[in-house]
Amino acid sequence: MAEYTLILGVIGSDVHAVGNKVLEVALEEAGFHVVNLGVLVSQQEFIEAAIETDADAILVTSLYGHGEIDCRGLKDALIEAGLDDVLLYIGGYLVIGSQRWEDVEDKFRAMGFDRVYPPGTMVEDFLPQLRADLARQRGESH
Repeated sequence: MAEYTLILGVIGSDVHAVGNKVLEVALEEAGFHVVNLGVLVSQQEFIEAAIETDADAILVTSLYGHGEIDCRGLKDALIEAGLDDVLLYIGGYLVIGSQRWEDVEDKFRAMGFDRVYPPGTMVEDFLPQLRADLARQRGESH
């Protein structure tokens, strides 16, 4: 597998560090180059890191329910920065209150995210999709 660079971070005012670290280790063990920005990451920090590393994908996590607010305009900012080909994934507790997952997923897809994952998603659950999306993005066979 070609080496892919992934930007990982917890967006906004969220400080949930444990899951972020677990993701980093699991993705590295799966063969990815992971640039972990940690917690309290702004949209601009994701963008700057993606530019600096020529990233293939940005993986955003949010566990405090404000993902919808924190992620508004992120895809537009990526496009403006010339990063429209960078895959954009998000997962976690993304909204406040009880909402149907299908509605949450639709909301984030409409915001420009390529993949949206519910709380509790394990790395092995999304790894095949990530590999396939990255290969397709590069025009490689998976």
